[in-house]
Amino acid sequence: MSQINKPATNALLKQAHNNMPLGVADSYRYWGEDNTVFVKSSLGCTITDADDQQFIDFRLAYGPIILGYRDSRVDQEVVAAITERGTISGFSTDLDSQVVELIKLMCPNIEKMRFANSGTEAVIGAVRTARGFSGRNKIVVVEGGFHGLYDEMMWKSDVDNWDNTTEAAPKIASFGGGIPEASREHLETVPLNDFAAIDEVFARVGEDIAAIVIEPILGNCGSIASSQEYMQKLRDICDANGSLLIMDEVKTGFRVAKGGAQALYGIHADLTTYAKAMGNGYPVAAFGGRADVMDVISFNKKGVTHGGTYTANMIALSAAKATLTILNESDAYDSINKAGADIQQVLSRVFSKHGIEHKFAGPDAMFGIHFGSQVPQNYRDWKQTDSELYTEFAMNLIQSGIMLEPDSREPWFICEAHKDIDLAKLEQIADAAMEKAIAERS
Repeated sequence: MSQINKPATNALLKQAHNNMPLGVADSYRYWGEDNTVFVKSSLGCTITDADDQQFIDFRLAYGPIILGYRDSRVDQEVVAAITERGTISGFSTDLDSQVVELIKLMCPNIEKMRFANSGTEAVIGAVRTARGFSGRNKIVVVEGGFHGLYDEMMWKSDVDNWDNTTEAAPKIASFGGGIPEASREHLETVPLNDFAAIDEVFARVGEDIAAIVIEPILGNCGSIASSQEYMQKLRDICDANGSLLIMDEVKTGFRVAKGGAQALYGIHADLTTYAKAMGNGYPVAAFGGRADVMDVISFNKKGVTHGGTYTANMIALSAAKATLTILNESDAYDSINKAGADIQQVLSRVFSKHGIEHKFAGPDAMFGIHFGSQVPQNYRDWKQTDSELYTEFAMNLIQSGIMLEPDSREPWFICEAHKDIDLAKLEQIADAAMEKAIAERS
């Protein structure tokens, strides 16, 4: 797919190449010279690009938008905070405890919290706290999870370049340059839903495992989910070994249920990270959990240090307070889940019409689509799906005004504003997009 007649976009990208590497502020916003998107405005569940093409958006900035772009209920609270209180003071405010108490009302796994500005910062804080509490070094992560852009978490199972016919397991490789080999020293990687692998790593280095870090539903791997039994296995082995269970709910938190993924599993983490949906698009994040674990953040001799100039700023916390209040007190989740279920029905009809085997994974609010006969059980299984056909289909959708991430590892995100979309139009566009993708393949 290539953009057709996008003069404003082309001019903006040409200008941006003079100012930023790849011409973008985030490397993953660069979709090539023909397809990079510049947004002029956003409202509800739509975005409008620099050349005035409007899209129904299922990307939602990788998931922060849970109510809708420019939701007036949230924005009005932020404007009031800016005009009446200010943006930042470097001191505490009443908003701090108000937001934590809202979260504790929704998430019984939380006893105490600290705030951050991004998912990456929240994970750094949670991991450091786990190490400080346990006095141990090693962190176990699950293949296909994404836990931020700091060095230690940038070591990945290289499934893209894995030859599953000749290699037993994917190589562990750094996610780009500039990442020292030493940053991998205390990281152990296991496949999702593999009991033997988790037993092996605990048998080998269990005495030094501070924590397991897992996205219960893989937000960067098509919403492939931990099984109930595997999540219980992690809870039990952490308890038996004196390790902590950290659930990274940066994507699932306040999106898949009031209490996040932990409400769906009925299993609580020792520490949890949140970001994205908790502020409906404003940059706010947090980590928290057991009070005894969090209280290691202190000025004691071996206390953990945590802070940040912009932490708990009034823009972020006023947005979080407004967003969480709406989610807690309204029927927003019902609308979001119904919209997601209806959209999956539409897409399933289209795929079936064209003879495409398909499976949906994950909750209705952030579902993945996998072209194949089975729902993948881990990242390695994703390799068996027809991700190339998915990308062709997705690029055809984008050209016709349906925005999503073209990589099948990224879920479709649903917000409250999607409840009013034209499902018949979506079906018509999806049908044509799949027909074209199949034709281009033959």
